[in-house]
Amino acid sequence: MKNIWHWKNHRIAWNLEDENNGYPIATVLIHGFGASKDHWRFNQKAISWLGPCYAIDLIGFGESSQPVAQLSYERQTQCSFHYCFDEWSQQVIDFCDEIVQKPVLLVGNSIGAVIALNASEKINQLCKGVVLINCAQRTMDDKRLAEQSLFMRLMRPVIKTLVRQRYLSERIFKNAASPNFIEKILKIAYPSGRNIDKYLINSLWTPTQRKGAPEAFRGFINLFDDHLAPDLLKELKVPVYLIWGDKDTWEPITEARKWFETFECVKSLDVIPNAGHCPHDEMPEKVNPILKRIIQEAI
Repeated sequence: MKNIWHWKNHRIAWNLEDENNGYPIATVLIHGFGASKDHWRFNQKAISWLGPCYAIDLIGFGESSQPVAQLSYERQTQCSFHYCFDEWSQQVIDFCDEIVQKPVLLVGNSIGAVIALNASEKINQLCKGVVLINCAQRTMDDKRLAEQSLFMRLMRPVIKTLVRQRYLSERIFKNAASPNFIEKILKIAYPSGRNIDKYLINSLWTPTQRKGAPEAFRGFINLFDDHLAPDLLKELKVPVYLIWGDKDTWEPITEARKWFETFECVKSLDVIPNAGHCPHDEMPEKVNPILKRIIQEAI
């Protein structure tokens, strides 16, 4: 059932599946860039038998508000929003405090996984664990500049200057916001081709037709200096569980294996063979049993 929560003058859309409210913890699902609460269409109902399961639309996506993007150097207004991991994390933290009101397991895909990590540190004892599904590695962040080619390092100032311009970001967004383009991207993200259907394409395309959608895009593509997952994992006390599609060309599994070997908080790494960036939607029959196991371990 869709609900609306009012947060900092914004409307936040969220869903709840509540087949078993007797469990002591709830699960909160956090989508990735361009997606929404509907991206958990094959997961939310299935895992709600182990306790209430919430899916939330981040600011800028799905059916939540899409306010004007305020970049770090721009003046803040009552209608603007700084699209960044701290603000999205605060949205999740306040949602858990005001709506969920019980200990939580945070589950995030892509940038949603970084948000889950960042939020878990601040939720502290009320967070019983974090599940990272193909967590965004953010290779274009300024802090990873040394890993880029000499050409990319030289071009970085030019790229940053260009994408700040609304006329350019809106043009890029307009070209990308079409069902045909979305389907092409999905075929990269879902290498097996499974579950790329009209429902999925429409759930990604529909929010792009709203008036504020280009602003959310502008805010995101200007995130050049923000949180990186390894930095958050270093000091984290909350148990972390990794689920990874091994055919993800955007977020290679080699990094996940490194995290599993390096950080004490990472308790497990479950690899989904032949799956890509969104294994929870591409192969839910393989991911859901893992999520159920983790929920049971967290209780």
